[in-house]
Amino acid sequence: MKYAALKKENLNKWLEYLKSKARLYAPKKKENQFVFRPVKNVDEACLKYIPTVIPPKKYYFPQKEKLLKFTVEPFHTAKAIAEFEEFILFAVHTCDIAGIQCMDVAFKEGPEDPNYLNRKEKMTIIGIECLEYCDTHANCASMATHVPRGGYDLMLVDIGEKFIIHINSEKGERLVRNVSYIKEAGAEDMAVLCFVREKKKNIFKEEFSAGLDRVYQAFGDGFKHKVWQDVGRRCVACGNCTMVCPTCYCFDVVDDMDLSLNSGLRYRIWNSCQMDDFAKVAGGEDFRKGRENRQRHRYYRKFRYPVDKFNRYFCTGCGRCSRACMAGINLVETVNALMDGGKLNNA
Repeated sequence: MKYAALKKENLNKWLEYLKSKARLYAPKKKENQFVFRPVKNVDEACLKYIPTVIPPKKYYFPQKEKLLKFTVEPFHTAKAIAEFEEFILFAVHTCDIAGIQCMDVAFKEGPEDPNYLNRKEKMTIIGIECLEYCDTHANCASMATHVPRGGYDLMLVDIGEKFIIHINSEKGERLVRNVSYIKEAGAEDMAVLCFVREKKKNIFKEEFSAGLDRVYQAFGDGFKHKVWQDVGRRCVACGNCTMVCPTCYCFDVVDDMDLSLNSGLRYRIWNSCQMDDFAKVAGGEDFRKGRENRQRHRYYRKFRYPVDKFNRYFCTGCGRCSRACMAGINLVETVNALMDGGKLNNA
């Protein structure tokens, strides 16, 4: 069975079933925002939500992670985490699934990152397809991430009284197989699925003023464009944009020694290219002085460098960076200004 159908009245029953199989994380409302949290009460899981404050990245690429234990004398090292637990990410937007695919590419590049890949092996991804814009800041249509493009085990689509579930892996199939209230999708279900997806085509429109080929070209020609000065004048170097991004993976490595100075733990912690000292080296030389240069670097790390290296864009169109920016810097406006040769509003 490639497509299954789940009546909405049985959703909570299925969530309880998923909880019995592995640790379950899902979006949960927190004041006026949404966050991914462990599911304790299945009634709290949200399927319709604006992008969470922090992407689900925090579960497969933790903000602070133990890498190894070590002793100095005699010298010895050992993995800090030997076993990773099974977990399920539920109701993940397609833009965040695209973010996971980007991270896969980066961490599979030699030398492969064992911690990331071992966690990924233990992760099951259950996505949910947006049928309308979840956020006014989103640019997912231009990035073609508003539709499922692989990278998940199961994908839910709301067709009214039911969810259609696309089964995309053996791992996903095990979570619907032999579940009495999940049935194979019938011809009528599939007809409704086609209808809602056709309707969706009239809702999502490209947010950039031109296609991705033109975007790529604009970044090739625009290294000295005045838009970077405009952005730099507004940026407050808080790092919010990188902290909330599903594809930013810069990190620092620090050693935490015990009082004997003979043993300790090595940690990996998130870092940000927007911090003043990120590109500083010994002697105080800074290879990326100025906020305009750091902002330009961030944009190029989404729209140019990864295309050249990995043949994919590292912007997923989730809109988090625009929503989180305290200075009101908007990604779509910046990219359009770069392509159109104009100046940013309010710059």
